[in-house]
Amino acid sequence: MSLRASLLSRRTAALALCALLAGGPALAADASDPGAAPVGVTQSGATQADATQSDVSVQFSAFRQALVTAIGGDKVLVDFYRARDDRPLWTGIGDAPRRQAFFDAIATAGAQGLPQDRYDPATLAQDFRAVQTEGDRGRLEARMSRTFLRYAHDVQTGVLRPASVSSDLAMKVPLRDPLKTIENFAASDPAAYLAKLPPQMPQYRRLVKAKLDMQQLIADGGWGPVVNARKLRPGDTGPAVVALRNRLMAMGYLGRTASASYDGDLQAAVQIFQDDHGLTPDGVAGADTLRAIDTSATDRLKSIIVALERLRWLNMPWGNRYVWVNEADFTASVIDDGKTVFSTRAIVGKNDGDTRSPEFSNSIQFMIVNPVWNVPRSIATKEFLPMLQKNPNAVSYLNIVNAKGQVVDRSTIDFSEYTKKTFPYEIKQPPSRRNALGLVKFMFPNRFNIYLHDTPAKSLFQHETRAFSHGCIRLNDPFDLAYTLLAPQTSDPKGVFQRALRTGRETTIMLDKPVPVHLTYFTAWPTPKGGMTYRHDIYGRDALIWAALSEAGVALGDVQG
Repeated sequence: MSLRASLLSRRTAALALCALLAGGPALAADASDPGAAPVGVTQSGATQADATQSDVSVQFSAFRQALVTAIGGDKVLVDFYRARDDRPLWTGIGDAPRRQAFFDAIATAGAQGLPQDRYDPATLAQDFRAVQTEGDRGRLEARMSRTFLRYAHDVQTGVLRPASVSSDLAMKVPLRDPLKTIENFAASDPAAYLAKLPPQMPQYRRLVKAKLDMQQLIADGGWGPVVNARKLRPGDTGPAVVALRNRLMAMGYLGRTASASYDGDLQAAVQIFQDDHGLTPDGVAGADTLRAIDTSATDRLKSIIVALERLRWLNMPWGNRYVWVNEADFTASVIDDGKTVFSTRAIVGKNDGDTRSPEFSNSIQFMIVNPVWNVPRSIATKEFLPMLQKNPNAVSYLNIVNAKGQVVDRSTIDFSEYTKKTFPYEIKQPPSRRNALGLVKFMFPNRFNIYLHDTPAKSLFQHETRAFSHGCIRLNDPFDLAYTLLAPQTSDPKGVFQRALRTGRETTIMLDKPVPVHLTYFTAWPTPKGGMTYRHDIYGRDALIWAALSEAGVALGDVQG
């Protein structure tokens, strides 16, 4: 090959690479497809096509060496590229649509509450423009695949590992196989595949929209000045009432009005706001209501972003029929094919030590009617043992049981001899209406020994903030839950349950088909009609998650796309 022909061939390859990286047609970027290299005859008699093919082989060898070196410690990418003979996924001939689809996805990652700078589309695009050699291209190929796998993981199953934030976040995140992820992506329509990576439940899409709407609201100035009052009620007037009126108008709860008094329209708006925020809808703006009204749009935005992350942790089939407990909302519901068919007030764990209710998913397998309360050892030794040491006849409704399962006469025990570590007995409460578990408990065996159950302390359900238990979920209407769960397996669910109840004996009723149960904690939740509801962060978990997300690079102002 003459020097002129050689230079021409190299210039042709360089132009092809530049065109490839700009998204245009490529000539010789892929050894398996030499493209439309011009054909001619060199002075030595060899065709220019032969020379170009030789250059292509050299280029691909340099690309392959750089790629293999760049992915050397990554078994997933080593296996992926080995299976495709190190052919490029991103930088080859015809890869422009795949690149564009991926750049479109990561350019709008911030809209989903993801750390957009982690994928850094601007730098990646700059790196494409800066490629000079096939070695550069091989290294860029590896970077693109690593970024894709990072994004796919984050958008499918979350930026954070829940347990690293709090031990109470005990859900099993449904991690995907990264090798299958990139293999399936390579074999699929790229835009369609990327669109299916985020959670597909409607709540996720509604939260994304709510996030963008809240960001726009913040950019426009938010909801205006806070009310800054202790209590306002119908009939009141003054600057605080005007601030309340203006804030509710900005939030969309009240139409345009010039009224400066706490009139009927304002009272109705307060009631709707209270209902959306889990407050008693009495129309009086008391301390809890005003705290919620004065919460900033920025804090609400943080709640939405945290809710998006929580849904990514729950990115799995929830079941056609499932029990949904929202600890922040103090409610438990049964969802059938997307419709709520049962809902009740719930009591959750106290915000103290190890009594907070954890978050996880499981399946209710059976219910126990007229349950015996096997007092957890932590409660038995921390709470009841000190009482028994002061008075052996204390808590007389409880039985002291030895290792053989026999009830022991209290008068034969010197409780002062024992410590929390050496106490050798179990404490049990027989079935009765006074039983701490009430008359039924719903079992989904788990390492926390957490379950749903009845309670004799019905008055506690009248409180707005219902965090009183040792971790289990107490229900206001447990019998109705039992009827709902039994309905698919019997024509007389109430009769089946009541017959077991009337025996007065501990009785197990198995569910023919276990029902998934999800113990969740959402302080921001969308309504089917596009509105938003908010709850107080009673355990401070959202604050922990937001701090971790912020440290990972999630920003409040990512409104791209």
